[in-house]
Amino acid sequence: MREVGLSEDEVLRELAEIRGRDLPYDRFFSTMCTRPHHIAVQAHNLFLETNLGDPGLFPGVAELEQRAVGMIGEMLGCPDAVGYISTGGTESNIQAARAARNACGIEGANIVVPQSAHFSFDKIGDLLCLEVRKAPLDSQMRVDMGAVRRLVDDRTVAIVGIAGTTEFGQVDPIEELAALARSKGIFLHVDAAFGGFVLPFLGGFNWDFRVDGVSSITVDPHKMGLSVIPAGGLLFRSADAMRGLETETHYLTVSRQVSLTGTRAGSAAAATYAVMNHMGRDGYTRSVQYCMGLTKHLLERSAEIGVRPVIEPVMNVVALAVKDAPAVRSGLMELGWHVSMTREPRALRIILMPHMTKENIDLFVRDLDQVLRSLGQ
Repeated sequence: MREVGLSEDEVLRELAEIRGRDLPYDRFFSTMCTRPHHIAVQAHNLFLETNLGDPGLFPGVAELEQRAVGMIGEMLGCPDAVGYISTGGTESNIQAARAARNACGIEGANIVVPQSAHFSFDKIGDLLCLEVRKAPLDSQMRVDMGAVRRLVDDRTVAIVGIAGTTEFGQVDPIEELAALARSKGIFLHVDAAFGGFVLPFLGGFNWDFRVDGVSSITVDPHKMGLSVIPAGGLLFRSADAMRGLETETHYLTVSRQVSLTGTRAGSAAAATYAVMNHMGRDGYTRSVQYCMGLTKHLLERSAEIGVRPVIEPVMNVVALAVKDAPAVRSGLMELGWHVSMTREPRALRIILMPHMTKENIDLFVRDLDQVLRSLGQ
């Protein structure tokens, strides 16, 4: 630290220069986050110093959090759902698994997840001392139900289904998973970190609290919800399911706390409430339709150069099948396009977010064609 601090102008000039090193969103096809809505930014700044970890000091933003949870619960088919605004999908998944483990009290417990599950479940195994059993996928990149049934035993405390997988955007058979969970008397957690703000505005899937047997859901407002980072969400069907998370808090304005972190940014809850209130169902429907239009455009343009998806996309996530995907990705990165890859099968993973345009998709496909030709494909 300096003995004498710099002036505000000097600090801000340095910050502006360093911020300029960050990459621009208009070249990002690899991220499930996007630019936040301007009203979310304004709400964030208005509640910047509020702490939801001590809600008695900040009753206003605590009320906004509960309103946001209520709106998300209604969107997911359960207006009476309980929960909180978390830091994101990883925290929400950890907490859901922790609630299931604590409710059951089984030594040497396990959870059963799809092979497509987010890497947060590997952290869960380590942090919570749970065995994480991974079920293989079917030809459509959904979890194989026969494999799930074989992996579940009397030490299984939870089954996990994904609604919008990170790599393929696929939706697991939640109704079948729920029936199995009900028959075994165990939790079913749905990780809809990405799909939670897409599927309600697409229709055609039965995956949320409307399915009897779904115990908890992860959903991230800072993805397709257009809130600020970090703004995740963890919702439970009932308060009973959340009681296993309670910790006594001896010196705060509340006696118990269910969140993983102690100090929590009230600004994230305010931003989520603001953008959901402003967008409404109509606004989110238009946003999702825009992204699905981009998805269709990408599929049409890539087909013109002989590139097709591994599976037909069900949301705005596309896995493009190419030979030697790592080499193709490297070529695209050299041209300034930021894409990622799926694990198995290897494919280019493309996310069509609100910051993308058809014009940039056309430029991307042109460069993809150039890279493929240079590799003799």
